[in-house]
Amino acid sequence: MPNELVYAGFSLGVLPAQMLAQARPGAKGALLLHAAIPTSEFGGSWPQGVPLQIHMMEADEWARGGDLDAAHQLAETIEGAELFLYPGDRHLFADNSLPGYDESAATLLKQRVLSFLDNLE
Repeated sequence: MPNELVYAGFSLGVLPAQMLAQARPGAKGALLLHAAIPTSEFGGSWPQGVPLQIHMMEADEWARGGDLDAAHQLAETIEGAELFLYPGDRHLFADNSLPGYDESAATLLKQRVLSFLDNLE
């Protein structure tokens, strides 16, 4: 099994990505797009030294309340975590096959993710 993986999830896929990054030794980083879950859901705290980026639209109806609150909590309590909130109310704004696609937000998201990956040790 490969060691040192970056786990990434989109929307509902954030659940397994975050669980693996949080609970499986060897995670090199995590990218959570369009959702976030409190660390308590997976029985503990975030592993020290595992970088995290979260990307959501600030008025996303799917993220309002739970996911957005969790994203803020993660960003405030995990050293080095980054939360990027994009203007708008679309959920899967980075998926160009959907009507909610937002090209400018998706382009910025892509730049930030590539920078995140470039900076991993």
